[in-house]
Amino acid sequence: MTQHIAPPVDTIGGPHLTVSDAELDAFVARNFAEVDFDGKRVVLVVPDGTRSCPLPLLLRTVHRHLIDRVASLTTVIALGTHSYMEPDEIDAWFGVEAGSTLADTYPGMTVVNHEFLDHDKVVTLGTLTADEISVMTDGMVAEDVVVEMNRYVAEADINLVIGPVFPHEVVGISGGNKYFIPGCSTHDAIDLSHWVGALIGLETMIGTPGITPVRAIIDAGSAMIPGLRLALCLVVQSGSGEIESVSFGTSEESWAAAADVASQTHVVYVEEPFKKVIAMMPTRYDDIWTAAKGCYKMQPAMADGGEVIIYAPHVTEVSEQHPEIYDIGYHCIEYFTKQWEKFSHLPKGVLAHSTHVRGTGTYDPDTATEHNRIKVTLCTQIPEEVCASVNLGHLALEDADFDAWNADPDVFVQENAGEVLYRLKTD
Repeated sequence: MTQHIAPPVDTIGGPHLTVSDAELDAFVARNFAEVDFDGKRVVLVVPDGTRSCPLPLLLRTVHRHLIDRVASLTTVIALGTHSYMEPDEIDAWFGVEAGSTLADTYPGMTVVNHEFLDHDKVVTLGTLTADEISVMTDGMVAEDVVVEMNRYVAEADINLVIGPVFPHEVVGISGGNKYFIPGCSTHDAIDLSHWVGALIGLETMIGTPGITPVRAIIDAGSAMIPGLRLALCLVVQSGSGEIESVSFGTSEESWAAAADVASQTHVVYVEEPFKKVIAMMPTRYDDIWTAAKGCYKMQPAMADGGEVIIYAPHVTEVSEQHPEIYDIGYHCIEYFTKQWEKFSHLPKGVLAHSTHVRGTGTYDPDTATEHNRIKVTLCTQIPEEVCASVNLGHLALEDADFDAWNADPDVFVQENAGEVLYRLKTD
């Protein structure tokens, strides 16, 4: 069996600094020289288009330093359960210029979606036992979880994660091994990890650094991958693509270094809670399943009874991949836990998404009354009756009045929403 020797973690940049293209290239060259990539099957694991990330710059740099050394180079887009990226979307995301092709831009490199619905593209790595899960979740959950993984990832000699880290509603801070689970895994592990995050609660979990219970599950499942796991973790200025820091090392150590920077640069502390927020969603979020990040990132800073308006005029549907959300709608965690017999058969990942969007609240089963801490309103192309059916408010696009909102001191208009977390100061 091949012995994998991991390099020590290395970092350049830092909070609110800028890493130049030349500095990135020199950093990659220096660190890759210390890793035995030669003659190896190497898989690059990258985010889909829902993340701010200068992916073309990163891939061109990594490709240049690897392609003449490796036996094969495959890039897997870590979709989790997001929609598959179409060829034209991949070309745009990977920086293929007009008149060129993906093969011309990255000669010798294969690019694939993580096809989580294709059983031939997924292998079983093992099982995390109920006892192990119970220990990692402090007794909140105790059930066996089968860990399945993308076949390319499972069969690689070396997996190299390339991507940014941000505050995240499920795991605390994203990145690192999260690109494997949920990024390259299937429903069992995805559902469990998201459900644990929902039980803990979004306002408690989001932006929490260190090894949260969900991070512990993700790390344990990822440790089943046979090959060496490395990561090039970045902190990227949201919406700009400017790199603030880069860390390289194992998928755990490089993530920890980047997460420390992200917890300083991607969390904004405010003096007073927001009464109304207009979360303006970029087009990289193409449905509410992903555009809901605009709501997630504002919840800890919202006043009781406050309202988050998800402004996404390009969005036409709640979710294509997860139709169950149309049946259950959006509710607080107690709505599900206090009626578990009605919902236990549904994917826990969908239930978790529902509670993350709806936020903190209570449910009284005796009176069938739900009370939510904040209001969530959609200003999209989704019809009013559909919004009502999923327990969300509706604002017609023609009624969006940015002049009035910008003039109102009780309204906060957040441009490029979805990645920067807002919290109340506690001291």
